[in-house]
Amino acid sequence: MMFPHQLAFDAAQPAWEQIPAAAGVFALFAQDERAEPYISRTPNLRRRLRRLLDPRPDQTKRLQLAGRVTRIEYALTGSDFESLLLLYQASWSVFGERARKRLHLRTPFLLRMTVENAYPRVYVTNKATKSGMDDLYGPFPSRAAAETFLEDMLDLFKLRRCYEDLDPDPAFPGCVYSEMKKCLAPCFQGCTDERYAEEAAAVRAFLRTRGASLKRVLQREREQASELLQFERAAELHARLVKAEAVTAETSEAVRPLSHLDAVLIQPAAEPEHVALFLLAQGSLRGPAFYSVTGMRHPNEAAGSTSLFAQPAGAMEAVPLEAPVVTAASRDELQGRLDDALAPLRSASQPKKQRARPGEIADSLCLFSRWYYRPLAKRSGEIVFAGEDDLIPAKAVLRAISRIWQRSVAQQTSTALS
Repeated sequence: MMFPHQLAFDAAQPAWEQIPAAAGVFALFAQDERAEPYISRTPNLRRRLRRLLDPRPDQTKRLQLAGRVTRIEYALTGSDFESLLLLYQASWSVFGERARKRLHLRTPFLLRMTVENAYPRVYVTNKATKSGMDDLYGPFPSRAAAETFLEDMLDLFKLRRCYEDLDPDPAFPGCVYSEMKKCLAPCFQGCTDERYAEEAAAVRAFLRTRGASLKRVLQREREQASELLQFERAAELHARLVKAEAVTAETSEAVRPLSHLDAVLIQPAAEPEHVALFLLAQGSLRGPAFYSVTGMRHPNEAAGSTSLFAQPAGAMEAVPLEAPVVTAASRDELQGRLDDALAPLRSASQPKKQRARPGEIADSLCLFSRWYYRPLAKRSGEIVFAGEDDLIPAKAVLRAISRIWQRSVAQQTSTALS
């Protein structure tokens, strides 16, 4: 069984009232179980299935499935992201590698540092592999964005930009970057191997910390130069610091090492009193898991209050906005509920439990980028990234859960009134 809901279909007596008029993913099965099912997603299951399965003999060029389908399976979804992920999972289970072509999946562009080379360099790529997770950084919204960031970042360092395998020769004339003092010129032994390794380590640290490592060094050196009254040196360091801050500001929060790309995505759910959680663990997507918001209250955040409140089930409207701050036990209950929801997703993302199949990381990055790099007005849900300690802050996730559920309720109320 592919989806949780199953319905036998009879073209002579279709039971359309049993199919909800809600968003979801569906699969149509023929009587011959060896035949591949038709899988798709839609914002309105009943309307879409009627268009596909209602017999229309007068329209000869239209797809006619009424006499072929004997079973319908479907799953209700609360967001476009959930629909897309369920569609991908179902398509992969049926079509395998062909699912990528059917869903037009393309790996987003990344940066890769060739640390295995004697003289490392950084370049743009769209190949994501499990073995290179520590050396891949992204995802970027486009190749142009990746190239722009790469050029601006390399202007802060003196790493080589050429792609040849170097064989240092003092007789080699070098390139324009070495003439401009933008490269240490290892091609003609313009520096020692140890000095180039130091510069490569600085670039690697810059990418791993999203620029924080370089900014800390520049701030410290600027303060030391000011204390020694070396004002020209301090001004140079300040200008470089401003440039480093501009480079890091132009990238999104999602650009980080794939081995540390951990986050929780919070989406509306089709089930009342629930939100859907998705785990992004080292670039791989897992989910959905459903979090019950029964008993949670997040009062007037616009007024500056960010406290979470817990209350008995069914008493959502009984607690006034002036209720006292939730006790430690109540907060622990919310935290425990979150841990229980994410535990199956975390266990599924462990390499010992389940090996990532070829292309899974690339597919997950593609699905994630499709959602993340949409305009904010068209992007439903929120995301909470892991901090510098690689831990996802539970308090931020709980606040996001409350906001998403409130928006979902407001939208449903608005739709019902209209």
